[in-house]
Amino acid sequence: MLINKLKTPNTYAIIFLLTILIAILTWIIPTGEYERITKDNRELVKNGSYHYVESNPQGIDAVLMAPIRGFVDASLIIGFVMIVGGAFGVFQKTEAVDSGIMAIAEAHKKYEFLRKLLIPILMTIFALAGALFGMSEELIPFILVFVPMSLVLGYDSITGVAIPFVGAGVGFAGAFLNPFTVGIAQGIAELPIFSGMEYRIIAWFVLVFTSIIFVTKYANKVKNNPALSLTYEHDTEKKKSLKIGEAVSYNGIDKKHKAVLLTFLAGLLVVVFGVLEYSWFIEEICAVFLLTGIAVGIIGRLTIKEITDSFLKGAKDLIGTAFVIALARGILVIASDGKIIDSILYALSSGISELHPVVSGQAMFIVQTLINFFVPSGSGQAALTMPVMAPLSDLVGVSRQTAVLAFQFGDGFSNMIIPTSAVTMGVLTLAEIPWEKWARWILPLQLILFIIGLILLVPPFFMGW
Repeated sequence: MLINKLKTPNTYAIIFLLTILIAILTWIIPTGEYERITKDNRELVKNGSYHYVESNPQGIDAVLMAPIRGFVDASLIIGFVMIVGGAFGVFQKTEAVDSGIMAIAEAHKKYEFLRKLLIPILMTIFALAGALFGMSEELIPFILVFVPMSLVLGYDSITGVAIPFVGAGVGFAGAFLNPFTVGIAQGIAELPIFSGMEYRIIAWFVLVFTSIIFVTKYANKVKNNPALSLTYEHDTEKKKSLKIGEAVSYNGIDKKHKAVLLTFLAGLLVVVFGVLEYSWFIEEICAVFLLTGIAVGIIGRLTIKEITDSFLKGAKDLIGTAFVIALARGILVIASDGKIIDSILYALSSGISELHPVVSGQAMFIVQTLINFFVPSGSGQAALTMPVMAPLSDLVGVSRQTAVLAFQFGDGFSNMIIPTSAVTMGVLTLAEIPWEKWARWILPLQLILFIIGLILLVPPFFMGW
């Protein structure tokens, strides 16, 4: 028993150990900073301005304060998760979600094409959302629907997370119209916004197709033999609360549940429209979910007490998620205060200059992947690294389009596994999947995507892209 615990420490322990490790590195890594300039309301790094500064090693006091500072730093995301959880608590109280899942299960059994194409269709939709408007925090609410749906369909919790999360993640990595990654990175690199789209669309198709095959193959394996699932024991217990046996006597969705489902769907469509049309972010999305939660409660004929109690219960169930997000952000607080992020960027980028242009482009991808551990934000990483990578690409014979693509891959792929990503840890905690089990499952896909990324960075050199 003790050996098993040592092999698989829980998520909280892993993140706290990483916090200690980063604090130790602040005593070892030479500290330095780039000068910053403001351009188009964005803070950018001034290329060639790196200089050493007085060290600021982080001690035990900083480690102990990191969680609360992480709470402050990630307060928007934490508040978002709690409010969305509360809204879903009301939604679940109406029992419309159970009815909707049963309807999907019946259709899944009835129609052969759905059994084969349900996962590919859903993942493609999320991949488009990642490519078009950078779906990230917005996918968190879908976990509360897709995990139980996957269990009812005979899959597991990992499949329920993979459909929206991996779908959006690979779409994000191969994005061709994402304003938060491609738009910002190309703007900093002084390229026409969304130029070079044709090759990015090819890359997107390759990445999405590969990921769909990987997830579908795993889902079918689990469906044929549930014991092969990494979350088998947990899912067995979870299925008991999903009333899966009732699917046999399911007689369709009644009018009340249809109205609740349509109201909830309308709320999601409003969120998508707001993000695309008005660049809504967390505050606006929270407001929509709060209103949607109240609306579905009223339409579902819940009393005021039932609405408030179910909202509080839904939020309370996500307290663990909030702590994970805060701990993950605390790692970044330690690294930032210790002034080692810029030093790591400088050291990694300096090693690229002596390489062949093709290898230099691939090295940029590797550097961006490593930097993403400390800056798991697409727009934040673009602002930090592209002012350095864009002129560096000129010096080593790599096109600026290739430098942007290397940034996309480095930021996008690893976002699905790094424990410093608030979204990743929030999604996993919401699905009740330990990070170490998720990492074990997704690591082969990460390696496949990494190799594909290296290959996709070769043709641009010969194409003159």
